[in-house]
Amino acid sequence: MSTRDYIEKDYYAALGVAKGATGAEVKKAYRALARDLHPDKNPGDAKAEARFKEVSEAYDVLSDDKRRKEYDEARALFGSGFRPGGFRPGQGGTTFDVGDIFSSTGQGGAGGLGDLFGGLFGGSAGRSSGSSTPRRGQDLESEATLDFDDAARGVTLPLRITSPGACTTCRGSGARPGTTPRTCPSCGGVGLVSRSQGAFAFSEPCRDCRGTGQVVDEPCPDCLGSGVTNQTRTITVRIPAGVKDGQRIRLAGKGSPGARGGPAGDLFVVVHVRPHNLFGRSGDNLTLTVPVTYAEAALGSTLTVPTLDGAVTLKVPAGTSSGRTFRVKGRGVANRQRTGDLLVTVEVAVPQNLSVDARRALEAYAAAQTEDPRPRITERVGGTGG
Repeated sequence: MSTRDYIEKDYYAALGVAKGATGAEVKKAYRALARDLHPDKNPGDAKAEARFKEVSEAYDVLSDDKRRKEYDEARALFGSGFRPGGFRPGQGGTTFDVGDIFSSTGQGGAGGLGDLFGGLFGGSAGRSSGSSTPRRGQDLESEATLDFDDAARGVTLPLRITSPGACTTCRGSGARPGTTPRTCPSCGGVGLVSRSQGAFAFSEPCRDCRGTGQVVDEPCPDCLGSGVTNQTRTITVRIPAGVKDGQRIRLAGKGSPGARGGPAGDLFVVVHVRPHNLFGRSGDNLTLTVPVTYAEAALGSTLTVPTLDGAVTLKVPAGTSSGRTFRVKGRGVANRQRTGDLLVTVEVAVPQNLSVDARRALEAYAAAQTEDPRPRITERVGGTGG
């Protein structure tokens, strides 16, 4: 893709966000579009596939703070008078060659706009984008839904990823197998051509090779000369123990393959955790509510309670009130830093139906009970009434 294409593309419009959108807003817009346009959801739909590539390219730039800044600066520069292929001079001015601006190193070694575009697009604007300069692959994002136990213990699982990558038919060259691209005769492989207009000399991306420096006479039938196709692959990833619902896991080097020998991008996995039928979670602690009878709470008891790794015994002292929480050390969620605890809350279960004997026994207890469980409330009501 030529420098002209990059500058003229509006990545903000592609994602439907404002120029001042936050990183979170950019990610939210991308995820919504990528979900709707994903090739797995739109098999055989060429328009959806092209749009998916467009939003992926936009997100790849706007999600990276450094590349986004460079992109904004480039568009601001050209929007204020510079254009590939032309310059709108103000009053006065001197003769100059815009090609010098695009050179990665000008006279005396001074850096030009090639340095700016080199950081943004993975190569110098003054050289062929098809050069041997390595380029890092795109970062990818996927989602995984885990059972509660797997999230607590960690799990290895396969993920199916679809992303742009070097065409396997032509190996990224864009040329039909058995043929090779040739150096563009118009620009000599530089990707830029110069022309004069009055007192000015202009440099612009070569139209014959679209700024790549190479001409493909026989395009690859699979990628249509682009050198890129959407590819589906299954990778095995390890989700660490203790991962939380909504957490974003970074897997270095698991993203899109790099171009021309560059490193692969990263894969970010957003984890969703299914709820457990018994346990809740508070940080690294597990929570559990256990019902007890009134007799167990009043007289004391030893309970058997479950954990993620088997059962343990819990001693409930006599006189335990409903809602009291006990801590079982080291029976929570383990991660690299620490292991949480199990927090057991006991609740007195009130029977819905009493047998005759149970009712008589409870009535006898009520008659024998002399301690008022509500002394403060009784005193306040009595004081107010007086």
